[in-house]
Amino acid sequence: MELLLPYLKAFLVGGLLCLIGQALIDHTALTPARILTSYVVAGVLLGALGLYQPLTDWAGAGASVPLTGFGNLIAKGVREAVREKGLLGVFTGGFTSAAGGLGAAVVFGFLVSLLAKPRDKGK
Repeated sequence: MELLLPYLKAFLVGGLLCLIGQALIDHTALTPARILTSYVVAGVLLGALGLYQPLTDWAGAGASVPLTGFGNLIAKGVREAVREKGLLGVFTGGFTSAAGGLGAAVVFGFLVSLLAKPRDKGK
């Protein structure tokens, strides 16, 4: 059972984040784009307050993979860059910490665009 515990924690936290997002879509007038943006901002705020890292330590990928984890990654990168470079770190830290994920998104997005056949939704 102890072997499965990390998976269970990740499933519960990731599932709860998805459940909250789905409830916001179903029961509010918020658009999906605003909900996604809110998740990133929540991750930044929780990361800046030092509350997100304990959740990531406990839940692993259940907390680090969703958009809140991306926001936390940005906050952590800015904090470290400000410590090392001063005020310039405010502008560079988020990009530096998220460069791997953003680069992968661009490369894989390009590769998928080569394989996909775009068409109108009405057809």
